[in-house]
Amino acid sequence: MAEDRIFLASARMRQARSPVLLAAGIAVALGGSGAQTTPAGPVLIPPRAGYNFPAKQTLTYAVDWRVFPAGTTVMRLQQDGDEERVSATGDTLGAINLIYRVSDRFQSSFNRRTGCSAGFAKQLQEGRRQVSTDLKFDYAQGKALLNEKNLVKGTSKHAEAPVGSCVTDLLSAIFYPASQPLTVGQSFRVPVADAMHTVAVTMKVEARETVRTPLGTYKTIRVQPTADAGVVKARGNIWIWYTDDDRHVPVQMRARLFWGTITFQLTGMDPK
Repeated sequence: MAEDRIFLASARMRQARSPVLLAAGIAVALGGSGAQTTPAGPVLIPPRAGYNFPAKQTLTYAVDWRVFPAGTTVMRLQQDGDEERVSATGDTLGAINLIYRVSDRFQSSFNRRTGCSAGFAKQLQEGRRQVSTDLKFDYAQGKALLNEKNLVKGTSKHAEAPVGSCVTDLLSAIFYPASQPLTVGQSFRVPVADAMHTVAVTMKVEARETVRTPLGTYKTIRVQPTADAGVVKARGNIWIWYTDDDRHVPVQMRARLFWGTITFQLTGMDPK
């Protein structure tokens, strides 16, 4: 029955700790193993000459899990001097929202000239779980500084770990590849930091494809992030489709994991 399928979908969403979470960091699954690179890992390549991140842009995505509409994700970019500020929201909807509500918020910022992330923050409300996390990168000291609060249990923790001279974060990692040439058949490596781990992610520029979204049809370049460690290595794959033009707007994202396939398709693009 339909009710049974929805209940099963909700149960698997709880097991996965919210598929909507992937919208705010499609590379989040790459950091799930606990493996840690050293500060001597890959160095973040600066944006290509002449590329400018959007001064203002709002991207809205419909999120589908298998055959179920799962939620909505909104990502906003805004220039603030030399910094690019990124925020994202992920919310469940429909019958899934009634059974297991998710309302997540994410923020990050990075240097527009170098791509180096300043930090990554998230506020998670997933069922009864409520957690607030703030991660800062102190490049002068070579440290990642984490402060986390469990708002339900009333507990908090602080942790520190080594970090390289320039890394990106889970949210900024969606937009960083747009600053690269994206030549089909080539790849580049990116240090992606999450909590106390930095994972070396290889961005494989696989092919050109035409993608149809609710907003329209786009000529795109398909990029697959891969990693030597993390749950995706053993359990699934991730792809991001960027427009095949100078902007490289991410119009579609897909995560095929052991608990199902999540697809994000662009439904709105507003220059503000």
